[in-house]
Amino acid sequence: MRISRGVLNSLAAAVLFGGSTPFAKALVGEIHPVLLAGLLYGGSGLGLGAALILRRLSIGRASSSKIAWPRRSDIGWLAGAIFFGGVVGPVLLMLGLVSTAASVSALLLNLEAVFTVGLAWFAFRENYDRRIASGMALIVIGGLVLSWTPGHLALSRGTLLIAGACLCWAIDNNLTRKVSASDAMAVACAKGMIAGAVNISVALFVGAMMPSLSVTAAAAVVGLAGYGISLTLFVVALRDLGTARTSAYFSVAPFFGAALALLLNGEPITWQLAIASVAMAAGVWLHITERHAHLHVHEHQEHAHAHYHDEHHQHAHDFAWDGREPHTHDHIHAPLVHSHPHYPDVHHRHPH
Repeated sequence: MRISRGVLNSLAAAVLFGGSTPFAKALVGEIHPVLLAGLLYGGSGLGLGAALILRRLSIGRASSSKIAWPRRSDIGWLAGAIFFGGVVGPVLLMLGLVSTAASVSALLLNLEAVFTVGLAWFAFRENYDRRIASGMALIVIGGLVLSWTPGHLALSRGTLLIAGACLCWAIDNNLTRKVSASDAMAVACAKGMIAGAVNISVALFVGAMMPSLSVTAAAAVVGLAGYGISLTLFVVALRDLGTARTSAYFSVAPFFGAALALLLNGEPITWQLAIASVAMAAGVWLHITERHAHLHVHEHQEHAHAHYHDEHHQHAHDFAWDGREPHTHDHIHAPLVHSHPHYPDVHHRHPH
């Protein structure tokens, strides 16, 4: 069984984000929560910005190696993603955490996957079938079991705020898919820089104090790995798999966070972790073994993204190409009708 690059990228994003959670939690006691969110985002934006500059210097001015910045028509989608996911979402979460127990908060955060998939399937008309729906259900159940603690989940202002944060991130995920053909690192950098600046400004406005240089640097490093690199891989996966499938794989992030916390703290394996492991593994297996193939039509399309010369990219070049792949340049897809296994990626967003 060959696992696609999109699956590997989404799982790697989940590992980085889930693995960064215990380190981020360790910083909560030393940094105001909103300021911490800003430093995490800001660290990711600055780190990715430096990486973009180094990458640009290394590839020079080759026409086939340019950075695919979001097109003018995509700016609105990207602005919406940053607003909902980087500004409103974190603020709602921090307000909700003030009056909500940590155990309840962890349980409620599973709503992000539910909202993301619901919007992808029913608002943005992304293809799915019973196999994919069953896999998603198993992954969500695993997350619920992993974060469940006995008690009464009351409907309070705090729970509504956290649910609102999850809805904002779900909107962010679906809007980011609209710009996923653009350079993933550039998209993640823009989100990190803007969200970081806004959250740090809000925190300082309400009286938060900047921590020591060492703590600030630690937060920036955690943000670069858990938010920056993770988000870059997430955007690439959105391009290859679509929103619902990428979110399904990314939803296993709490498992990696719990496993790392278990290793670092030497805690015993709980029944919750064991059941969640089985449920999530079964859900991921249903997704990985998916085979969706039918006769479909590719309409005329023009865009730019990193690509290999596969069956969807048989085009001529109007510049001297050095033969390197993948490479990035503006290219045209002529109308095409064929049948092969595929995901709802950037080239397969057709109706069924």
